[in-house]
Amino acid sequence: MAQESPKNSAAEISVTSNGEVDDSHEHGFNRDLKHSLPAGLGLSETQITSHGFDSTKEGVTEAGAFQAGGQRTQAKSGPVILADEIKNPAMEKLELVRKWSLNTYKCTRQIISEKLGRGSRTVDLELEAQIDILRDNKKKYENILRLAQTLSTQLFQMVHTQRQLGDAFADLSLKSLELHEEFGYNADTQKLLAKNGETLLGAINFFIASVNTLVNKTIEDTLMTVKQYESARIEYDAYRTDLEELNLGPRDANTLPKIEQSQLLFQAHKEKYDKMRNDVSIKLKFLEENKVKVLHNQLVLFHNAIAAYFAGNQKQLEQTLKQFHIKLKTPGMEAPSWLEEQ
Repeated sequence: MAQESPKNSAAEISVTSNGEVDDSHEHGFNRDLKHSLPAGLGLSETQITSHGFDSTKEGVTEAGAFQAGGQRTQAKSGPVILADEIKNPAMEKLELVRKWSLNTYKCTRQIISEKLGRGSRTVDLELEAQIDILRDNKKKYENILRLAQTLSTQLFQMVHTQRQLGDAFADLSLKSLELHEEFGYNADTQKLLAKNGETLLGAINFFIASVNTLVNKTIEDTLMTVKQYESARIEYDAYRTDLEELNLGPRDANTLPKIEQSQLLFQAHKEKYDKMRNDVSIKLKFLEENKVKVLHNQLVLFHNAIAAYFAGNQKQLEQTLKQFHIKLKTPGMEAPSWLEEQ
């Protein structure tokens, strides 16, 4: 929808065939102004300024002083700049809205055509396969993350219960002289299990934090770039389809400017599409390298910590945490129980 641009008054100044300002309108204006002035007040000089909102230069036409007989004694004329249009902020916003609406319409039409099987779409088979694998892996990693969080919650509850049970056994060991040793053994066992459980809990939580960063930050950042790439692909196909339709039609004075404009828009969106495709390829490559490195370390940590915990190997469990630089909060050092010394 074509929009007419508002013209300022400077565009209405008459210019003769040899490029000079036509003075006929100026003479009439000065003559009428002279008759309208009170007696005794002469018209000294009239200045007409032509300028646009977006220009700092001015064109000036000056009319010399008039004498009593209405004769102009001198006249000098300067360059006149004709402003094509005024850059009105409101009109600029309206133009942006118009372009956005047109672009949205074209993209929506392209999406509907593709879903109905009528429109063609550009496909990079290798890149699309990598994107599908990434989205599928993200869902699987999210499932592992949920299960690991569930395990952490359950282990925390178990460690809390073991600590309480150990305290209860220790209390009974002091108050039941005939069962002092039996309650004491159980108290020490539960306290050791609670301590090892806290160590394992630290390893699992470190695993969760690392996988969470990989899934919800690193992979998500790559998928955001993928979404931008897919939007660029839809825009590219929409303007490609427009150009193809215009090229199939007649070529005359009315259609050639439209074809040229469509060609420029198509080229701009093709460059954007190519850039986004390249960005996605690079991010997928770096993501794969980072993912392998992160998951390798975290899976080794998870396996070694779980194995050491259920084997009752406290030293191996603590060594695993040191290997991955995991520090636990230790409220206080306790003397080793008889079970730890065995």
